Amino acid sequence: MSTIGFDTSNYTTSIGWTDGKNDINIRQILSVKEGMRGIRQSEGVFQHTKLVPSLFHKLSQDVDITSVKAVGISTRPRNIEGSYMPVFLVGDGYGRVVSDTLGVPLYEFSHQDGHVMAGIYSCNAFELLDCDFISVHLSGGTTEILKSRYEGFNFTHKIIGGTKDISAGQLIDRIGVKMGLQFPAGKSLEQMALKAQNSVKLPISVDGGYMNFSGSETKSFNLLQNTDKNSLALGILENVRDTLTKAVNNAINDTGIRKVLFVGGVASNTIIKAGLENKLNADVYFSSKEYSTDNAVGIAYLAYLANKEA
Repeated sequence: MSTIGFDTSNYTTSIGWTDGKNDINIRQILSVKEGMRGIRQSEGVFQHTKLVPSLFHKLSQDVDITSVKAVGISTRPRNIEGSYMPVFLVGDGYGRVVSDTLGVPLYEFSHQDGHVMAGIYSCNAFELLDCDFISVHLSGGTTEILKSRYEGFNFTHKIIGGTKDISAGQLIDRIGVKMGLQFPAGKSLEQMALKAQNSVKLPISVDGGYMNFSGSETKSFNLLQNTDKNSLALGILENVRDTLTKAVNNAINDTGIRKVLFVGGVASNTIIKAGLENKLNADVYFSSKEYSTDNAVGIAYLAYLANKEA
């Protein structure tokens, strides 16, 4: 049995396939104009509409589409009432057409649940499907600490921490673009940070499991003209690392849960990841680098589990 997943998020068009053991991850990052810090939803919808057919054609050359037994789609950012973004309509619509054409079941999930499942799948942490765990979603627009549990072929999440202002990814991207880097700026900022001889210290603001990054953003903007950019890049990533460490450790102590899964593109940063692995009082799991960023393999695997038990 094999399944296909579709995910059309803010910045990536993704189609995934799995048979439960093997997978194919086909994705294309959307084009963002130089100097911009993102794209409008209407532009995202337009780019997804152009990309999905070509990516699906590419997948059809690697697998027998007629052998697919179920289709999964991400229809919303989070698995909560009122969660909505127009970009998800593209993958939603294409997935429904494929489901109807093949005559196979269609399963709906959230983008966030796809991230969590991709993390569990890619680091072989299937024991997390049988217990409460803490999931930390770190992406371009999201920094959330969640008490999570897999049930009913979806994940239930209770928010127990996160940012009260901008996300960790927004801090990285905003300063990176201001430095002249292309959006998204995480990879380029990391390369700069690895060249630094020392780092700039930025303020840490944590209250329980919640955190703020706007103070670090303001100070970084003020330092841009008179500070070595590599040192500032390292300071930003260390600030994210240390802020997250404090907030997540608080969440661990408050809940008593000692299993923590990190998902999302920001979690793949080597400087942030190394610090979290060494400084958290818990069993720590990370998505593989390939499946930290937006992908549809997690959606495909959720559909695989749902159809397997149907």
